[in-house]
Amino acid sequence: MLFSTLFLLLGNFCLADLPKQPENISCTFYFSKNFTCTWNSEEDDSSTVYTVNRTFSHGTDSCSNGNRTSCSFFYPKLTYPDCYTIEVEAKNGFGKQSKVTKWDLENIVKIEPPTILTVEPIRGVKYMLQVAWTKPNGVPHSDSYICQLRYRKVNSTDWRLASQKMEVHPGRSPRPYNVTGLLPLRQYAVSMQCHVSTSEFWSSWSEERMGTTEGLAPNSSLDLWRVLGPVQPNGGRTVQLLWKVTREDPNVRKTRDYNIWYFPENETTVKEAITTTSQQFKFHLGSGAYLVSVAYNTSDGVSPEATLRIPAVHEKPLQCIEAIQVYKSRDCLEVEWQTLAEEVDRWLIEWYPDSEMENLERSWEFVSQTRNWTVRAVPLDGPQVTVQNISAQTAIIKWKEIPKMKRRGFISNYTVFYKSEHGKEFARTVNSSVLKYELDSLESNTLYTVYIMANTLAGGKNGTSSKFKTLYISIIKTVILAPITGGGLLFLGILIMLCGLIKPKLKRLVCPEIPNPAKSNVVLWHGDNFKSKLHLGEVQFHDKMKAVDEKIPKPYLSSSGDLIDKLVVDFENFLDKTEVHRIELMKMQGNILNEKEENHVSSPYNSSYNFYSFSEKGFQEVSSSDLTPLKGTQEQSSERPHEDAKDRLFQRPNAIGILEPEQPPWEEAELNPYLKNSVTTREFLTSEKFSDPNKKKNEIT
Repeated sequence: MLFSTLFLLLGNFCLADLPKQPENISCTFYFSKNFTCTWNSEEDDSSTVYTVNRTFSHGTDSCSNGNRTSCSFFYPKLTYPDCYTIEVEAKNGFGKQSKVTKWDLENIVKIEPPTILTVEPIRGVKYMLQVAWTKPNGVPHSDSYICQLRYRKVNSTDWRLASQKMEVHPGRSPRPYNVTGLLPLRQYAVSMQCHVSTSEFWSSWSEERMGTTEGLAPNSSLDLWRVLGPVQPNGGRTVQLLWKVTREDPNVRKTRDYNIWYFPENETTVKEAITTTSQQFKFHLGSGAYLVSVAYNTSDGVSPEATLRIPAVHEKPLQCIEAIQVYKSRDCLEVEWQTLAEEVDRWLIEWYPDSEMENLERSWEFVSQTRNWTVRAVPLDGPQVTVQNISAQTAIIKWKEIPKMKRRGFISNYTVFYKSEHGKEFARTVNSSVLKYELDSLESNTLYTVYIMANTLAGGKNGTSSKFKTLYISIIKTVILAPITGGGLLFLGILIMLCGLIKPKLKRLVCPEIPNPAKSNVVLWHGDNFKSKLHLGEVQFHDKMKAVDEKIPKPYLSSSGDLIDKLVVDFENFLDKTEVHRIELMKMQGNILNEKEENHVSSPYNSSYNFYSFSEKGFQEVSSSDLTPLKGTQEQSSERPHEDAKDRLFQRPNAIGILEPEQPPWEEAELNPYLKNSVTTREFLTSEKFSDPNKKKNEIT
C-alpha cells in the first residue's frame, strides 16, 4: 500500500514537469502563399519547443519555429484542394505532449480584399451610388466568391451593410455594386470584403473610398426685383435687375449660372436670352412694358422660372398704402402700414442704409398676408478681428463694425471666443458699442485662436479667426529686469577691473615672492663645482670628514640640494665669504699635519696665518696675536691635533691670559626675520669625537 502511494506521488510529480498540451489550434490557407497554424499555450516556458507535423496527399513533412506558437508551410509545397492532418507537438527536457487536428483547405481558404476603383452617382438617378471594383487576389481559379459592402456617412462612425451580397462565379468579371437608399447630396465612405463560397473565412475590409450622391434639381424659383432708372429723352430707361434665392435647400447643389429672358409684354415671340454668373444684371429697355424671366442652373437640373413685369413709362404706380410707420423695438426695425386695398395680400419691402448708396446695395423682401414686418436676419458677414499688445498673460482684441448693408438688422452684442491650442474654449459677451476687449489670465508661451461673432435677434455670424501666441515673459517684467541685469553686469565688470588693479599689490602683501635659488646666476657661475663648495661645515682629518662645530646653524651646513631649496641669506655674498673661510680651514689642516710630523710646531698665535670670523658684515680678519694656545703637554697636542686646532680656532685669551671659547662667528649672523619661519632646516649628524668648545672651556677653567 505504501509503495503504491509513493508510486502515484512520483508519477504525478513527473507528469507536472511535462509541457502543456497545445490548445485552440487554428489553421488558415492563403492560396498561393502559405498554410499557417497557430495555437495557445497555457505556460510561458522558453524551454518548450514546438513542432508541427503535416500529413497530406503527397506525404509528410514538418516545420518548427522554436518556442513560438505559430508555424507555416510555404508555396510551392502546398496542394489544393486537399485535406491536411496537423499534429502540434510540445517538447521539453522531461517529455512531450501533442494534439492532432484535420483541416479541409476548401473550408479554410482566405483571400485578399477587393480593390474599389470609383464611387460615383449615376446622372439622373437620385439616392444611389455606384461602386466599381476589381476581383480580389488569392481566389482559387475553380472557386466562386461572394462579396458584401458597407457604407457610412462621412464624419460618422455608424457603418451599415448593404442589403444585398454579390456572388461572382469562376471566369466572370465583377459587376458594379449599386448602393441604394441614400440621401441626396451626401458624402459617403464605402468599403468591401469577400470570401470563397466554400470557405468560412472572410477577407479583411478593403481601403475606404468616398463618393457623393446626386443632389436634387432646384424646385423653387428666385425672388426678382428691379430698380428703374430715370427716363431718357428718347423714352428709354436703364433697368437694374436683382434676384436672390428664396431659401437654401441642403439637397440642392450650388448654383452654376443664371439664364435671363426678357421681351415686350405684347410681343411674346421676340425674346432676348442672356446667361450670367452674377446675381444682378443691368440692361436698357424701351418705354413700353416688359416681362423678364430668370432661372438658375445646377449640376442636377434647372430651377423653375421667376417672372417679373416692368411697367411702361407712362403707367402710374398703384397708390394703395395710406400710412406707414417705422420704429425700433427690441433692437429690431419694425415696419407697419395701412392700406385700403383689401384684395392685395402680397407686399414687397425695399430698404437701403443711406440715400446716396448705389442701387446695387439695396435689399428687398416679399411678405404675404400681413400689415407689419420686422427686419430680422443674421448678418451677412462677421467682424474682422485683429490682436494687439500681446504679453505673457494678456492680449487686446479689436474688430471693426460690420457695414450697414451687411448687418441685416441691428447688432445687439458681440461674443468673443478664444481657445488655447489644447485647452477649453472660452466666450466673453460685450454690448454692441464695444469694439475692443482685453483678454486676461492667459497662459504664457501658448498659441491661441480667437474670433468674434456678431449677434442680432435672428442669430449670430462668426467672423474670420486669428491666431496669436503669448510671450514667454511680459514686457513689464522685461523692462524691470533689464536695468537690474545691466546694472549687475556693470557692477561685476567694475569689480573685475578693480580686482585686476589691486591683485598684484594684494598678492605681494599676502603672498610675497620667495627667491628661487635654482634660478640664481650664482648657480650658473659655479657650475659643476657648486656642489663641492657647499660642504662648508666639514673638514677632512685623516681621510675622515669631521664637523667643525655642532653649534653651526643648520642652514649653513646643509647639503647642496637643501641649500638650493632653503637658502635664507644673500646667496652670492655667502658663497664668496664662506669660500675664504674654507680655504683658511684647509691651510690650518695642513699646518696641523706638518706639526705632527716634526713633533715640534710653534704656537698658533705665532703663526703667520690670518683667521677670519663670520659676522653680520661678512668674514673679518682675526690676527694671530689674538689667539692663545691651550695649556697642555706636547703629547696631548700630538694625540689630538685636529681637536686642538679646532679648539684654538674658537678661543680668545682673556685679561689674565686664559683662553675663552669664542662664539662661533656664524652665530653672530642673524637670519632674515621675514624668512625665519618660512624655511625648513635639517639637522646634521655630528661625530662623537668632535669636541664641544663649551666643554673645552670648562676643562680649561
